[in-house]
Amino acid sequence: MSTLTITLWDFSWYARTGPGEPFEDLDRAFDEAVARGYNTVRICAMPYLLFGSGLDTSALTFAPFGRGYGLGTRWYDLRASATLDGRAHLLALFEAARRHGCKVIVSSWEYQQSSSFLADPAWYEALRAVPPERRAGALAEALAGLVDFVAGHGLAEQIAFVELHNEVQASWLTEALPPGEPPVPGLRPYLEKALDAFKCRHPDVPATVNYAGVPHGELRGVPANIDVAVFHPYVYGVLDELVGTFALRDPSRPFPQERARRELLRPDAPDLAEWGPQQEWRTAATVVSPREVYLHDWCDPARFDRWLYDRYAAYRYGMDEKLRLWIEVAADWAAARDLPLVFGEGWVGYTPLRGTFEEGPVGAGICLDAVRHARDTGAWGTVVCSNAAPHHPMWDDVTLQVTANRIFTEGR
Repeated sequence: MSTLTITLWDFSWYARTGPGEPFEDLDRAFDEAVARGYNTVRICAMPYLLFGSGLDTSALTFAPFGRGYGLGTRWYDLRASATLDGRAHLLALFEAARRHGCKVIVSSWEYQQSSSFLADPAWYEALRAVPPERRAGALAEALAGLVDFVAGHGLAEQIAFVELHNEVQASWLTEALPPGEPPVPGLRPYLEKALDAFKCRHPDVPATVNYAGVPHGELRGVPANIDVAVFHPYVYGVLDELVGTFALRDPSRPFPQERARRELLRPDAPDLAEWGPQQEWRTAATVVSPREVYLHDWCDPARFDRWLYDRYAAYRYGMDEKLRLWIEVAADWAAARDLPLVFGEGWVGYTPLRGTFEEGPVGAGICLDAVRHARDTGAWGTVVCSNAAPHHPMWDDVTLQVTANRIFTEGR
């Protein structure tokens, strides 16, 4: 089983296809990926939209959020609109993957943020209309339909495996759970039932779910019928201090506007209350908080980086240890079940588009250490970093990516 060197194309491979955007030309994107040592792309294949929603997907328009909203963030910085036929574009990606000798990890971000990139709320509304207890099953049926479609065009061999959904315990799938129930154990029966439904239709296609972090205290809740163990070890550390200090993910606390101005923001930044997209539903359609978007949009990236560097020494050992332990725990758990192990995302966390903490010497060192750990524990696949993709500045650091991918594949 050949190792998977993964570049994370998420929903950007369809949302970022307008003029001048990184996925305007899929063949060029694949050429660049292969030149950097990648052999696999991981995508949100929009399965529910294309094969479950019943919506007309022949002319999907993806558009910027308006007012400049999201342009300082990663993943949300659309700058040009594009209209495409969803199913035709899916086939185009698989055909390009075959031409370039690449595999595709088929996933869904739909219950996290994919629908926010569409110019109208139809996709978002269709997703939310599915009762929470039926969402995992609806995704399974849609994924099975997607595999039928791809197989019908002779492209099924490009599928490395399918994921029912991305980071299931950090998505709206948890709305199926009674209040207070731990998400990983609580979701297990829903996910197992959905995976069984997929396997009834496609028993030969490896299927799984994946998890934010390595839920080391809740691994009992991972479905028993997955075919691949997939985890996303974001260690955060010093970045957690920033997230907590500025209450970016805690709406119960006030946002410290004046402290943000003193320490992070550009002089021309509006107040948080004045910043938002043109269409309010698009904020509701993503799990990323408006505060985090605001801070990334309006921070001075150099000040943001300096804030992290100034405090990094106190976190360095802990971040290194957490990453190593998480990888080892994931590897041991997978080995005990004779499952291949994949790290489909990681390593530090969510930083502004022009921030260089993860692209700079500290972040690059973390990437190389993580890839070595993944290799040494026998992982089947890994990313160099979640930010190593055509829609991130790290894509330009060809040497880092080539080096990391060689470490993973040649030193085994």
